[in-house]
Amino acid sequence: MSIHELGSAATRVASQAARRALPAAFAALVAVIGSPPAGATDSKLIERGEYLVTIGSCTDCHTPGHFLGKPDMTRHLGGSEVGFEIPGIGVFYGPNLTPDDETGLGRWSERDIVAAIRTGRRPDGRMLAPMMPWAALAKLTDSDAEAIAAYLKSLPPVSNKVPGPFGPGEERS
Repeated sequence: MSIHELGSAATRVASQAARRALPAAFAALVAVIGSPPAGATDSKLIERGEYLVTIGSCTDCHTPGHFLGKPDMTRHLGGSEVGFEIPGIGVFYGPNLTPDDETGLGRWSERDIVAAIRTGRRPDGRMLAPMMPWAALAKLTDSDAEAIAAYLKSLPPVSNKVPGPFGPGEERS
């Protein structure tokens, strides 16, 4: 075989190998370029949750200082110091919704948060305070309820134990 024939044979083999490898390489490139970057889906879910929490006015009942006219946004959704009194039922404070393990939702899973939003029941079985609009929130789509849970879990933890709840006639300390 001449050098010219060897060169032609080598070119044919390389060309055939390239034709077989090219579709796989192209498919891999499309998969990488076409898929969202890691965390992008979570980021969009969290953004949606923030939007829903904002339009739902969760800050009103769950951020310190809001009812006093000076919301402390450094403790955003960290629990209120102002309670709601319902005669014959008790006094309830907007709890800490941040992922603080001791005073907030840190030990709750996202599934626990979604269940509370939907059923009005905490993971320990206790019902949420009557003014919590869980019956309306129960109508959220699965993706919206999950977005709220993802957003709450993404917040910086705030250590803030709110008082109560207190039953009727129970002493508040």
